Amino acid sequence: MSSKNHHLTISGLLVAIGILLPIAFHSFKLGGQIFLPMHLPVLMGGFMLPWQFAGAVGLITPFLSFLFTSMPPVPGVFGMMAELFTYGLVTSVAYNKLRLGIYPSLITSMLAGRFVSIVSNWIIAAIIMGKTFNFVKFTYGLFVVALPGIAIQLILLPILVKLIVTGSRKNEPHKIEGM
Repeated sequence: MSSKNHHLTISGLLVAIGILLPIAFHSFKLGGQIFLPMHLPVLMGGFMLPWQFAGAVGLITPFLSFLFTSMPPVPGVFGMMAELFTYGLVTSVAYNKLRLGIYPSLITSMLAGRFVSIVSNWIIAAIIMGKTFNFVKFTYGLFVVALPGIAIQLILLPILVKLIVTGSRKNEPHKIEGM
């Protein structure tokens, strides 16, 4: 399989997981804003894919999830598209191009994505919709309400990266085209 086909296949699989995981969490009444299930495959894509594909996974996943399930709802879906695009892009550049470690790449992307989420949601709420944007409440949701999801990301993703990405690097040299 060519490298591009391989990246497209992995991207499609991660988008599908990004749509199905939130459905599973919601069916068990586990809140998406608390456990952040859609973030997991997008961040994982950042470790596994070139930045173009990882960014696309982050951009496409919330949009397709909205089309299929109405979640996340409008207008939040647009802020989430920006946030998850940033997660995929920054994780991939930090890990695959800059060769930062797993935790520096993960934490950098999580902070960058949350910053983009704040800015994009402020633009949507305050500038486009003319509504009040409560910075403290929104930031509280991103950092405090989401603590269980953040903990899951910080514990589970490094394990998965070591098993999947690092394991594949032992079998075959890690080469990302277009970087």
